[in-house]
Amino acid sequence: MTSGFFSGQLIRGLALRVLFFLSLALFPIGLIAVGQTQQISKQNRTNAELSLLAITEQASSAERQILQEAFSAGDALSSIIPSYRENLGACRDLFGQYQMANPQYSVAGFIEIDGRVRCSSMDEAYDVSDNPVFKALVDPPERQAVRVEFGSISRRPVTVVSVPVFDGEELAGLTFVSIPSETFSAIEESPRALSPLALMTFNSKGAIITSERGYEDVQQELPADLALKVFVGDKPTVFEAKNALGQNRVYAVQAIVPNTIYAVSVWPDSTPFLNPSILVKMTALLPIAMWAASLIVAFWALNRLAIRHIRKLGRQMRRFALNRNLPRTTLGAGVPTELVDMEAAFIGMGESILRDEATLEDSLREKNILLKEVHHRVKNNLQLISSIMNMQIRQARTEDSRLVLRRLQERILSLATVHKNLYQNDDLVRVDAYILLHEVVNQLLSVGLAPGSRVKVTQNYAPITIDADDAAPLTLLVSEAMTNALKYVPQNEDGAFIDIQLTSIDDENAQLVLRNTVGGMPQEEGTGLGSRLIDAFSRQLNGQVEVTQSDDVFQLTITFPVPQAAKQQLDY
Repeated sequence: MTSGFFSGQLIRGLALRVLFFLSLALFPIGLIAVGQTQQISKQNRTNAELSLLAITEQASSAERQILQEAFSAGDALSSIIPSYRENLGACRDLFGQYQMANPQYSVAGFIEIDGRVRCSSMDEAYDVSDNPVFKALVDPPERQAVRVEFGSISRRPVTVVSVPVFDGEELAGLTFVSIPSETFSAIEESPRALSPLALMTFNSKGAIITSERGYEDVQQELPADLALKVFVGDKPTVFEAKNALGQNRVYAVQAIVPNTIYAVSVWPDSTPFLNPSILVKMTALLPIAMWAASLIVAFWALNRLAIRHIRKLGRQMRRFALNRNLPRTTLGAGVPTELVDMEAAFIGMGESILRDEATLEDSLREKNILLKEVHHRVKNNLQLISSIMNMQIRQARTEDSRLVLRRLQERILSLATVHKNLYQNDDLVRVDAYILLHEVVNQLLSVGLAPGSRVKVTQNYAPITIDADDAAPLTLLVSEAMTNALKYVPQNEDGAFIDIQLTSIDDENAQLVLRNTVGGMPQEEGTGLGSRLIDAFSRQLNGQVEVTQSDDVFQLTITFPVPQAAKQQLDY
């Protein structure tokens, strides 16, 4: 419950609300900063990819030059081959001279559409119609390069570069040149600051043509779940994938012969310029750092300028509410003027409240003094009347007259007892029923019990306070009940008793029980002045009377409300 209270106070606190609205104010700036950070990160990634592509293009420059020259030779030969097709001798001389002039090619020639090779730099004729390489070169009929493990004509590992030859719109055959694998192996790479794990070239069908590390070794560095053919196109591409061994790799694909030959370099994912520097990472955290720093500065400023002074002012107000002490020292220098004005207003209000309370206390004290004086004079007047009646009792000629006057005197003394307790009590609104009833009963017993009486009297009163307006009817009711009990109790018999008890039934109700033994004279219920007075006083108390009588015990029970709140006093 305590934690819930403090969490509720924290949620409703000024600091948290200010920080919340400040966060809302900083939110657009944060979005801009995040966007700029992402843009910087994206630009860094783009620069890294461009660097990979540039290195790939640079590393494959020798292969590109060899293959481009081969395609240029094929284009040149395909343009003149129609003039030599019918003259095989001249055609062979043409390709033979070309091969001698370009020793980097092992074979140059023309493959007819039916797969026969009659015109080439070799003197023999060949039939490659069933060769899968030939079928791959004519389907589709376009410029292609294919790696061959064992050439049908050259009898060695070569790369065959072919260019289609058309007769009108029909395919007439292919011109080709064979590049020995040693030509690519003999390439000397210039030293580079960064070198890829592997560098390969592949054709438009995704087949590997050349590799710096050897054809067999490079297979494990190829993407495990992607075919190279997917990346065929003019657009350079950089992507991440796992190789055949399950290792993370970065691949850079760059066209070196447009739409025909592509170079791919393989890089570890830990390549330095692929990973952002610590400065870039810190830049990514900059929006969060700005937001946190802004909130810390705002909270510090708010706490220093306002919250701590407001809390101090709140403590001063609570201290004033508890013990009416105004602050001895002010909030001090450096406090905002608004809070200084608030403190001055509080001190002025407190001084006004203290003056008003002092005036009210003086007025209440005077009123209590006057009321006590009234009750004291009423008590004195009632005692004076009792004294006069005592003189009248001594002068009465008959016993009945003396009895009537004595009963009236007892009632007057009971009222005097009420007023005595009122002016002796500091609280003029509530009266202690224990003290009041005890005094009234003892006063009646001192008069009503004869000397040597055997009556056992028991009194038991609960600590109940009653309203001042109920004190008189309760006292007179007890006085009448005790008078009746003293009248009928046999005072000279053993076992005679009078028992009076006042108990609390609950917070708002009390019960008065008076029991006494009855002698030989029968007690008549509901007759006589005493019984009528008891009923009248009970109605004034809003109580209920219950009378029970056995052969020798009489019991009077009165249940009446005892409200805890004092009755409202109206001043008319």
